[in-house]
Amino acid sequence: MRIVVGITGASGVIYGIRLLEALRQLGSETHLILSRQAEQLIVAETSYEPKAVRSLAAYAYAEDDLHAPVASGSFLWQGMVIAPCSMKTLAGIAAGYAENLIQRAADVTLKEGRRLILMPRESPFSALHLENMLKLARHGVIIAPPIPAFYAQPATVNDIVIFAVARILDLLGLEHRLCQRWGEGCVGEKQQSAVTPGNGKG
Repeated sequence: MRIVVGITGASGVIYGIRLLEALRQLGSETHLILSRQAEQLIVAETSYEPKAVRSLAAYAYAEDDLHAPVASGSFLWQGMVIAPCSMKTLAGIAAGYAENLIQRAADVTLKEGRRLILMPRESPFSALHLENMLKLARHGVIIAPPIPAFYAQPATVNDIVIFAVARILDLLGLEHRLCQRWGEGCVGEKQQSAVTPGNGKG
């Protein structure tokens, strides 16, 4: 599967990094677009350097490279994920205003009827943010904020991040074993078996 990944200048760039790592392990061909602000946040928020993050993808482009293959609908890909997605990027996509390659690739994904997944990273959401999300959702965009779940009893911040990444892989239709699913394994207290083991008699 060929996937376009955009990482914007919202806090939470680790979501995009972990997604790239997971897609690489699954053998997907990834096309990465890093915004300039995302590069600064990679240094500020993680132990990675932008060069190392680019190396996780099969192909990487600058945000102002509007001649990149992913700027055209004739270049085929199956889905695009923006992780995290800044409110500026979300607003630009909602308005059809493609001022950079991330927004242009998202616009192409949308117009070609391909799967577009946004991980908005903001809190709280204003009415304007919510209106933009609703507008995009009505056009088939999947809005997937990185909201944690605790039934798998995460022990680290990385566990919480991986859970969000696993949900994105699900939405892309990719099989994985990144995290424990509800109803699989031991979630919460184990129920007592309704059958009492026999004592070997009778």
